[in-house]
Amino acid sequence: MRKLTPELFDYLSRRARVIFRNHSLPRWMVFAFDMGAVFLTFLFAYLLRFNFEMGAFSVEMAMRQALLAVGVYAGFELIFRSFSGLIRHTTIRDIFNVLLVTTSALTVLMIFTFASGLSEWREIFNIPGSILMIHFVTLNAFLFITRISVKMFYEMVSIRPVNKKNVIIYGAGAMGVIVKRVIGSDTENDYNIVAFLDSNKKLQNKQLNGIPVYNPSKLTESFLEKNHVKTMIFAINDIAPSRKSDIYREAVDMGLEVLQIPIVSDWLNGSFEVKQLKKIKVQDLLSRDPIQLNMKRIADGLRDRTILVTGAAGSIGSEIVRQLTRFNIGKLVLVDNAETPMFHLEGELLEHFAHAPVRTILADVTDQIRMDRIFKEYRPEFVFHAAAYKHVPLMEQNPYEAVRVNVGGTTIMTNLAVKYGVEKFVMVSTDKAVNPTNVMGASKRTCEQILRSRANLDGNTTQFVITRFGNVLGSNGSVIPIFRKQIEEGGPVTVTHPDITRYFMTIPEACQLVLEAGFMGSGGEIFVFDMGEPVKIADLARQMIKLSGYEPDKDIKIEYSGLRPGEKLYEELLTDKEKTLPTYNAKVKIAEVADFDHEATLAKTVSLLQSAYRLSEAELISKLSAIVPEYTSSNSKFQPELEKGKKEDSVEMEIFPD
Repeated sequence: MRKLTPELFDYLSRRARVIFRNHSLPRWMVFAFDMGAVFLTFLFAYLLRFNFEMGAFSVEMAMRQALLAVGVYAGFELIFRSFSGLIRHTTIRDIFNVLLVTTSALTVLMIFTFASGLSEWREIFNIPGSILMIHFVTLNAFLFITRISVKMFYEMVSIRPVNKKNVIIYGAGAMGVIVKRVIGSDTENDYNIVAFLDSNKKLQNKQLNGIPVYNPSKLTESFLEKNHVKTMIFAINDIAPSRKSDIYREAVDMGLEVLQIPIVSDWLNGSFEVKQLKKIKVQDLLSRDPIQLNMKRIADGLRDRTILVTGAAGSIGSEIVRQLTRFNIGKLVLVDNAETPMFHLEGELLEHFAHAPVRTILADVTDQIRMDRIFKEYRPEFVFHAAAYKHVPLMEQNPYEAVRVNVGGTTIMTNLAVKYGVEKFVMVSTDKAVNPTNVMGASKRTCEQILRSRANLDGNTTQFVITRFGNVLGSNGSVIPIFRKQIEEGGPVTVTHPDITRYFMTIPEACQLVLEAGFMGSGGEIFVFDMGEPVKIADLARQMIKLSGYEPDKDIKIEYSGLRPGEKLYEELLTDKEKTLPTYNAKVKIAEVADFDHEATLAKTVSLLQSAYRLSEAELISKLSAIVPEYTSSNSKFQPELEKGKKEDSVEMEIFPD
């Protein structure tokens, strides 16, 4: 029999869990139960008041008064709806609602009794005060005990035979209390809260709902090991993103799984549930304080304007489009030659931004006739030029394409901007254009020089603006998607060099600054964005492995493959000769760049484009280096030609051929 008892208990618990999961008492039944309790406890109050002597009072009168009490209590229960909550999940709020009903009903019945003593009301209203008080106490005790008993029984039978995770909650404020309460009431979850962490000294070294509150400095590896803690739930809303990312990184470095709760607006039906806890992403480790934009200036500048975006289906271009849909623009013309990404972008815009007047066009920015027709038909007033090839290793292998698309596309677009009187032309550049060591960077540096040259030509009315920033998190082909795929496949995660660092921004952050800089510029400026501190790629790989629940170099290895051709160890946002000037936005600065011969640069560019496919790779690189003297390739096969290119004289030729 002893052996069967645990098995029987386990069977009954499973059956009870099934019943609780699939069924709950209808509200009318809870209401009827409460009214029955009011009636019976009222009669019990009479019996208790008269020492259980039935002959000492009129049973008929007691029954009538009991029915009167039921009527009064029913009215207040319908008003305060104390019957509407799930009894198995009874909370302090539910108990308060019950107390609100019973107190209100007692007050009304006392008024009836007092009024009946001053008038000739029927005897039914004259309920002795002692009866009312005994009834009030016994009814509350009965309702409280039954509700709490059902809740405790539910929690007892719902305990699953599994080992729960020990967790700490970072934040002992209102949000932390909500998380604790929800975890405590949801017996199906796998979490056991062992401590709160909070920087509020008034809460430290005290207990909150039976859980100790510690200073965040308590978060050490020895503390985690002692308490067998593997998970931290972050439960603070009003905190600077930069501070939050610091806390996340510290926790991840200690090997903690970090969960965060969604913003209140994303709670299910206005209530938070345990299943909404989500693991943080690598973007959360690198987040910074939000950018303050001059929204009025941007909105006024974009109102009713026709805007052309090239490379519209790419990572940066598509986010620029999303940012633009926030404003009251006249028409949005999107150009890209990638069919499938363009199809998906159009679907997204129709679903989420149906109000935006959008025209999607499949076209190549290097097709001068096609682009001329687009400019002629739509007459864009603003152009955001994001079309470009960006992958360093591919462009190192295909320098002709880097020149054709990046340099050639920019040349065509700037020509057409001048021809059709575009008001503002904003180009997205890259930190790889600074002291370039690869073909892609040199091609983008050439693009920068094209825009600066156009801006300085006599008679030009178009404001050519350059925005320069580093890597964006999660963009197509960036390290984060690559690392994520390698981790999913079990590793190894490949990093080119242990010391390689990069600047990072989120895509929305970068595109917001592109809009901001676009309306700062008057023409010819290079705007440099505050990218924060550079990040070691190896550290980023380790953090991503930990975020995925693995241990670096144990579960998943990190391997170093060596720098690729043209790849830098460190990226720069400015050359040695460049300094910056501040703007009204602390995150946007203007690069003070050295001047150069604008007409000669345009002439060399035209010469490069006209002869590109008649040149060998070596000759192509030589001509490119003549335009960008600071280009010093780390690709050994191009290095001799760079030296040769730096010695070439400028070529006199027609700048704007027919």
